Amino acid sequence: MNQPIVESSQGITLVGGAPVGRALFRMAIKRAPVLVAADSGADHCLAHGHEPQAVIGDMDSLSPLAQARLAARIHKIAEQDSTDFDKALRSIRAPFVLALGFTGARVDHELAAMNTLVRHDLPILLLGREDILFHLPRDITLNLPLGERFSLFPMADVEGRSEGLEWPIDGLRLSPAGRVGTSNRVSQAHVRLSLSGRGMLCILPRARLDQALAALVA
Repeated sequence: MNQPIVESSQGITLVGGAPVGRALFRMAIKRAPVLVAADSGADHCLAHGHEPQAVIGDMDSLSPLAQARLAARIHKIAEQDSTDFDKALRSIRAPFVLALGFTGARVDHELAAMNTLVRHDLPILLLGREDILFHLPRDITLNLPLGERFSLFPMADVEGRSEGLEWPIDGLRLSPAGRVGTSNRVSQAHVRLSLSGRGMLCILPRARLDQALAALVA
């Protein structure tokens, strides 16, 4: 494990190189005020009027302007066996991470980000224009409005039990190459999930960020 580059008792906003809207940026830093960039995510930070505390990655896409302005904060990790998202996550310690700028552009980058989510124990929430996405622990309870969209997507073979979903997952084996659990709906105020192992992603509307945070960060 890398020696941490950034350690924080507060949440960290981690910004990647995909498009980052102003409202989404403000939403993240309000809840996670320590700002870190993955490579060209630093350009988005500067565009929104903020300087990241650190810039982490292989620096193959950071602009010359950002390199000059943030030279003392750049931490280059040159190996090519991992993504900049993974490099940054390995290098920070915090109660949770809000990650934006990792969806909404290239599909291969999005898939790599999802793969990274299930390999880290740290609570990480990917924020996109419409949705939030996070890796579920084996047991979780979420307080959500009735009728809310609730999607599960397995990155490994996972079984489980559920309460509070219109279509329960009890007795089902969810798999990336088989049955998935997208477009379910909340039928009770408390959604409880108990899963057989790691690898299940949850996708909720972006407006449910605070409920997801409350469930993941006790």
